[in-house]
Parts: sequence; structure tokens; C-alpha cells
Amino acid sequence: MSKPNFSLEGRVAIVTGARRGMGKEIALTFAEAGANVAVCDVVVEGGELEAVAKEIQGFGRHSLAAQVDISRKADVDNMVQKVVDEFGSIDILVNNAAVIVLASLIEHSEEDWDRVIDTDLKGYYLCSQAVGRRMVDQKKGNIINIAGLCAMTAAQGRGSYCIAKAGVTMLSRVLALELASYNIRVNAIVPGWTKTQFTEPWNDPETVKQIEAEIPLGRWAMPGETEAGGWFPPQFLPPVWARLLSSQKERKKEKEWTH
Repeated sequence: MSKPNFSLEGRVAIVTGARRGMGKEIALTFAEAGANVAVCDVVVEGGELEAVAKEIQGFGRHSLAAQVDISRKADVDNMVQKVVDEFGSIDILVNNAAVIVLASLIEHSEEDWDRVIDTDLKGYYLCSQAVGRRMVDQKKGNIINIAGLCAMTAAQGRGSYCIAKAGVTMLSRVLALELASYNIRVNAIVPGWTKTQFTEPWNDPETVKQIEAEIPLGRWAMPGETEAGGWFPPQFLPPVWARLLSSQKERKKEKEWTH
């Protein structure tokens, strides 16, 4: 992991879906930049989330590991209160947690539909609402929602995920308008293809080849590629620039992913 070239000294961040992948790397990057970080996930068995909290503490920062089902308002409200009780305030929220079900929309079960929409969209709303209220009182803050390429391009077999991520982009736009007067920034980030456990279903050689042909850099990103804070746009913090985000932005608009 490259050392960040920006400072978050003294700030407090919450990162959801932080036990592995991009969420973990975002949390560690924030900690290395000086922030105290609360890491959250619905899964705590196996000790991965607690291990991330210990890594954060290894940077000399304070951390809190919390089991949270972001689709449940009570869980979210309790988590936010714990963070405020522990750290006093919340400066940054990263909504990163996500689930995906691979099935066509006509074959989707109602249970799977609800699970995806409740986590990938409703959960982002609940976290943004709970943390946003604290930020309104503070008159400052940053909310970062991790969207995805599916927010802009339809993909077969990932309909519920695409719909949820499209909702995340609009959620971000509306929140940005509603919270701007309180000095709260809201941004949606659209990472390119990144090698994590989440993208393992697309790891077969032929699919990888197809995907890489669409990426200007000709390769997938890695979760730890956060050189210069590479997950975040200039609007988040002035010194931060994006490197591999939306790396497929030059693809032809009319082409749809069919893998």
C-alpha cells in the first residue's frame, strides 16, 4: 500500500464492508493518513474485521470494530451512536458494503431481490441519513458512496445489483444538493474492475481477457492500489487524485457487458 500524500490527522471515519477488499484498504489508507477509523461489517466470524481494527491501531490510531447489518435501521443507529460515544464526532462516511446475486431478473427470488436492494441501496440511505444528521449539527462532513460500473451500464445476470447501484448514484446527487448548505460533500465513486473476493465469479481467463480489453490501462486494479489516495476524487479532498477509478469510462457507450 502506497503512503497517502494527504492528511486526515484527527478526523474520524466510518467504513462499511471493511473486513476485506476495497473497504479494508480504504480504512487502512485513512488510518495511515491520520484518521481514527470505525470499521463495520455484517460478518465478524473468522476475526477478519477485528484484524483490520488491529492493523489500524498499528498506525497509532484508534479504531472500533462493529458488527452491523446496514439494512436494519436499529443496527445503523446503534453503530453511529457507538462511534460518537467513542470518538466524539464523525467526519467521513464511506458506504462500501455490498452483496450481489447472479441471476436474471425473471429468475430472481423475492428474497434475493430484497437482500440486494436492502443492502446495496437502502443500507447506503440509512447510513447516510444517520451520519448525515450528525454532520448537519457539525456543519461539516464528507459522505462517499461506492457505486459501480453497473450504475451506468446494464449487465446481464446482475440486474438487482445494477439497479441498486444506479440508485446509489441518484441518492448521492440528491444528498449532495440537500446537504451542500451545511458544508457536507457527497460523492459517488465508480471504481473500475478490481481484483477482490467480490469479483471472483469473473476470474476465468476468457472473461478476464474480455474485461481487460475494455480497460485503457489493460489490467485490473488491486485493492491496495491507493497511491495518492487513489480511491477518491478531487472533490473529496484537494490533494487527492483518482487513478484507476472508472477506468472503463472510454468504452463505447452503446456497448453492454454480456458476461
